[in-house]
Amino acid sequence: MSLESGVLKDQKHHDHAGISLSTKDVDTGAQLVAGLTSTLHPDEALRIRRKIDRHIMPLMCMLYWVQFMDKTTLGSAAILGIQQATHLTTNEYNWLGTVFYLSYLVFEYPQNLALQRFPVGKWMSINIFVWAVALASHAACKNFAGLLVVRLLLGVCEGSITAGFLIVSSMFYTRTEQTLRVGYWFLMNGTAQIISGFISFGTLHINTKGFEPWQWSGTPVYYSILSLMNRRLMIITGLITLILAISFWFLFPDSPTNAWFLTPDERAKAVQRIKENQTGVENKRFKKEQMIEALTDPKTWLFALFSALDNVPNSLTNQQTLILASFGFSALQTTLLSCVPGVIEILTIFTGVRLAARRPNSRAYVGAMYFVPSWLGILLVNLLPWSNQTGLLISQYLTGVSVPGFVLSLSWLNSVTAGHTKKVVTNAIMLSAYCIGNAAGPFMWKTQYKPRNHVPWAVIGACYVVCPILLLVIRAVLVRENKIRDAEPVDDEEEYVIEKITEDGKRVEVKVDKEFLDLTDRQNRDFRYVL
Repeated sequence: MSLESGVLKDQKHHDHAGISLSTKDVDTGAQLVAGLTSTLHPDEALRIRRKIDRHIMPLMCMLYWVQFMDKTTLGSAAILGIQQATHLTTNEYNWLGTVFYLSYLVFEYPQNLALQRFPVGKWMSINIFVWAVALASHAACKNFAGLLVVRLLLGVCEGSITAGFLIVSSMFYTRTEQTLRVGYWFLMNGTAQIISGFISFGTLHINTKGFEPWQWSGTPVYYSILSLMNRRLMIITGLITLILAISFWFLFPDSPTNAWFLTPDERAKAVQRIKENQTGVENKRFKKEQMIEALTDPKTWLFALFSALDNVPNSLTNQQTLILASFGFSALQTTLLSCVPGVIEILTIFTGVRLAARRPNSRAYVGAMYFVPSWLGILLVNLLPWSNQTGLLISQYLTGVSVPGFVLSLSWLNSVTAGHTKKVVTNAIMLSAYCIGNAAGPFMWKTQYKPRNHVPWAVIGACYVVCPILLLVIRAVLVRENKIRDAEPVDDEEEYVIEKITEDGKRVEVKVDKEFLDLTDRQNRDFRYVL
C-alpha cells in the first residue's frame, strides 16, 4: 500500500509545495521536527537519552514494583492463613486469582482507548489513585465477597499500567533501547517477589490481637517495615500509593513533545532521535482503518496466542508457596524460599534483554532459548521421588527461567507495529490474551491433583513447548515480509507538508518526513521489521 492509498487518500490536497496534510492526521511529533534538515549528533542524542532515563525510568520501575507486589500478595497470604481466616474453599481461592485478570480483560480495551484519547501520564495517575483506595480497603476484607471486590478493582486499574508503559517506551526510546527498558521495568516484578517473601517471613513473627499474619502480608512493604501493629496500617498503604499517584501526575511526562524536564530544543531532538523507529510519537485521533488493519494482521494474533499460552503457567505465582509447602518445608522456610524465584526472574530478564540487544535480530532465538531450562524443571518435578526435597525444590525454580520470552515479546510487538491507533489496538489484544491465560491458569490447580499436580504440570509443559515455536514462526513471517519489501522498487513519493507557525507569527508550509505521518507498518513500505 502506497501513501496514495488508505488513510491519507482523502485527507490531502495538492499545491506547488507538495501534498498538504492536516496536523490532526499526522504524528504529534511532526510539528516539532517538520522542516529540520540537520543531523542529530550521537553525543547529543546520548545526553538526551540519559536525561530521559533519569526522569522516567525510576518512576516506571517504582510503580511496576509496587503494583506487582500488591497484586501477588494473595500468594504470600496463602501460606500465612488467609484461606482459613476468611473461610475460603480451594475454588474460591482460585477465583480470587482469576477475577483480577477477568476485570483486567474486560477493561483492557477501554483503558487503551483512554490512553490514546487522554494524556498518558495523567490517565495512569487517576488509575493509581483508584488503586490506592482499593488497597486501603484491604483491612476490611473478612470474607470471599470482600476480597473479590478488592481484587476486581485492582484488575481494572492495572489495565492501564503495562499498556501505558509500552506506549511511553515507544515514544521516548529507539527500538533497541525499548528491548532493554521494557526488561528493566519488568524485572521489578522479581524485586517485588523478594521483598514480599521477606515481609511474609517477618509477619509470621507478629502476634497482634485481632490480626492474622496474612493481613499484615497483604499490604505493601512499607507496613511491615514500620511494624505498626494496628489497623491504621491499611490507611498508610493507601496514602503511600496515593503519593505515587500524585508523583505521576506532576512528574511523569505524557509525551516527549511536552515533557516538562526537556527544553523546547531538547523536545525536538528527543523526537528526532526516535525517527529510526518509523513509528512516530502518537496521534490522538482514533483511525478506524488502522483498527481494522490490526485485527487482520496475522502477526497480531500470533503474538496474542503466544501471550495467552505463555501466561497460563503464570498461575504458579499464587501457587508457589503452596507447592513449596507441599514439599515438606515449614511456613517459615517456605516464605524465605519464595524469594528465590524473584532472584531468578531478575537474573534471567536482565541477561535475556541484554543478550537480545547486543545481538541484532535475535529476539526470537533468545526468547526460545530460555524455555529449555523450564522444560527440564517440569520433567524433574514430575519424575523425581517425592522424598527428594532438594531436587523438587530446584526443579520448581527451573520452571521460572522462561520469563524473558514474554518480556521480549512485549518490546518486540511494540517495535514491529506502527500507526498509533494500530499500536493501541494491538497492545490491547496482546494484553487481553495475557489476561485470558492468567485467568484460566488458576483452575488447573484442583484438590484432586494434589500433591504431585501432574495435570497442571502437563498443561504448563505443553504451553512451554508451543511458545518457543510460536516465537520462531513470528520471526519467519517477519523475515518473509522484509524480503518482499526489499524486492519492491523504490517508491518515489511526493513530498508531504504541514502548515507551521514561525516564531514571528508567519504561516509557512514545511516538509514532513514519512516517519511522522502516522502510517502503519503495512502502509509504510520503507518500514522494516526488527527480528
